[in-house]
Amino acid sequence: MALNKLSIDKLSLAGKRVFMRVDFNVPLKDGKITNNQRIVAALETIKYALDKGAKSVVLCSHLGRPDGSKILKFTLAPVAEELKTLLKREVVFLPDCVGPEVEHSLARTP
Repeated sequence: MALNKLSIDKLSLAGKRVFMRVDFNVPLKDGKITNNQRIVAALETIKYALDKGAKSVVLCSHLGRPDGSKILKFTLAPVAEELKTLLKREVVFLPDCVGPEVEHSLARTP
């Protein structure tokens, strides 16, 4: 079975919300990123979407959630801060991927 995939450069992104699954499973020590290479690897695609006029780019990743439980040491908050630094622009971090807080935040996006 062939899977037909569209690459991002074949899509019209202007004015659209872009959902991007990224691998930000980066090593952390005491809440600090020790190697940001996976974040850096995604920058070109994130910037491409923004440069093509995407109204927002929603990034989805995870570090782990053993037994479905939220554990503070697995938060992606340090990744959001690193993205903010690397992109030199605002990055909104949401502590979950579903629920009222997420819906409210997305609804506020112009």
